[in-house]
Amino acid sequence: MKEDILVLGDSHVLVFSCEHMAQAFPDHHFDVVNVPGATVSGLPNPNAVTAAKQKFDEAIASTKARKVVVMIGEVDTGFVIWYRAQKYGASVDEMVELALTHYQQLLLELRERFDVACVSTPLPTIRDGADWGEVANRRREVSATQSERTELTLTFNSAMQAFCASNGIAYVMLDEDSLGDNGVVKDSLLNADPRDHHYDAQEHARMIAPLLQPWAARGR
Repeated sequence: MKEDILVLGDSHVLVFSCEHMAQAFPDHHFDVVNVPGATVSGLPNPNAVTAAKQKFDEAIASTKARKVVVMIGEVDTGFVIWYRAQKYGASVDEMVELALTHYQQLLLELRERFDVACVSTPLPTIRDGADWGEVANRRREVSATQSERTELTLTFNSAMQAFCASNGIAYVMLDEDSLGDNGVVKDSLLNADPRDHHYDAQEHARMIAPLLQPWAARGR
C-alpha cells in the first residue's frame, strides 16, 4: 500500500503530479494541494484573495498522511516583497523578514503533527522587460531586475535552509543546481512555453527526487 505524502504550496507544487515523480516514488502517493498565487507574506491574512491558509488547514485536517512537503515563496521573492516595499515605503529587507517569519511559523505548526520537508523556492524565470503572459504582465509593476530577484531568492532560500537545519526540518536545496553561469536560472529549467513562468516539470522533478527520496523512505 502506498504511503500518502501531503504537498502544500503555490502552483509550483504541481511538479509533484508529474510522471517523473510517480516513477521516482513508487511507494508513495503525493496528495498535492496547489493554491495558485499563494504567498507566505499573506498567510496570516484571513481575507487574502487566495485563502491559502484556509485551504492548507482544510487539507491538514482531512489528511491521513504523516509526512508533508511544503514549497512556496516564488510569488513573494519575485513580486510581493518588492511590491510591498514600494507600496508601504518600507525596506526590502523588512519585507523579506516578514515573509520568512510567516513561512517559518507555518513549518513549526506543521512540525507538531508531521515529518516535514521544505523545498527551496524556485528562482525567477521572468526576464527583464518581458511583456508576455498574464503573470509577467501583472509583475511589471515591480522594477527589480531578474538578477535582483534572483539574489533575493537565493538569500531567502539560504535563510530557510538555516532555519530548517536548526529545527529538525528536512530541506531540499536546489539553488546551486538551478543557477546558470550568467547568474540567473539555467535555460534548461525554463518551460517550453515562454509564457509559463514555472520550471519545466520533468527537469524540476529530476532535481527534487534524489534529494527527497531518503526523507520519504524514512520511517517506512
